[in-house]
Amino acid sequence: MATADPGADPGADLGQVAEEAPAKVNLALHVTGRRPDGYHLLDSLVVFAGVGDRLTMARAKAASLTILGAPGLTAGPDNLVLRAASALGLPAAMVLEKRLPVASGIGGGSADAAAALRGLSRLWGRPLPDPEVTLRLGADVPVCLSGRPARMRGVGERLDPLPSLPPLWLVLANPGVPVATQAVFAALDRRDGAPLPDLPGGWADAAAFAEWLSATRNDLEPAAIRVAPVIAEVLSALAAQPGALVARMSGSGATCLALFAAKAPAAAARAALERANPGWWVVDAPVLPA
Repeated sequence: MATADPGADPGADLGQVAEEAPAKVNLALHVTGRRPDGYHLLDSLVVFAGVGDRLTMARAKAASLTILGAPGLTAGPDNLVLRAASALGLPAAMVLEKRLPVASGIGGGSADAAAALRGLSRLWGRPLPDPEVTLRLGADVPVCLSGRPARMRGVGERLDPLPSLPPLWLVLANPGVPVATQAVFAALDRRDGAPLPDLPGGWADAAAFAEWLSATRNDLEPAAIRVAPVIAEVLSALAAQPGALVARMSGSGATCLALFAAKAPAAAARAALERANPGWWVVDAPVLPA
């Protein structure tokens, strides 16, 4: 476990802080190259959904982590929340409430690490770490730490804010099959795709945004379907929902998304998918604003 002495009385009863860890959703993900060290270069459009994990932290003499809601997830030294605490050198007793599926392409671990960085910094009154430290925790941690819609490039180090988005709703569906990111990248046919098309200054409404998004892709989708063929079934079910503007896989899968212009059709789609697929994890949530 990570330990540190930040210079205050770690035994004092100073209350606790809580941080939300919203799901990171890749609306588009282009693989544009590969560095000599093996890291893939990406050009991705990232938003955050109004659903996620929750991390509660209280000062302590050493870092500890209790995980609720994910029996298969261990609180060992490789856990990203504990690695984040170690990177900051700020101990706390932490409780992670898992609401997102594990290994599902919506940045759960990275979002949890970002929540730990934010919460521990508030708890101890210390600054956030340098971007280089954050990036070492994982390619998705910097964008999760910002928590704002962004175009993410390189290996995750280059973040540009998006133009203002119109109101958007998501339905996220996961068939309960964890997908290893490494296996998906290993199954890629090409690693030299074109980058995202130029971003306009903004979009008038959800339909205009969806039209622009239709010219993009998730380059990991075909490879992920080879690894987990059920992903194709999830995409087909989402695309068939009334009001669905775009259906696509997020990240390396297996979570897929459908984009909607309003809450009502998204909620109806979520209910329909739950009835038809009782074993799936399905939620509807707004896209969080910047």
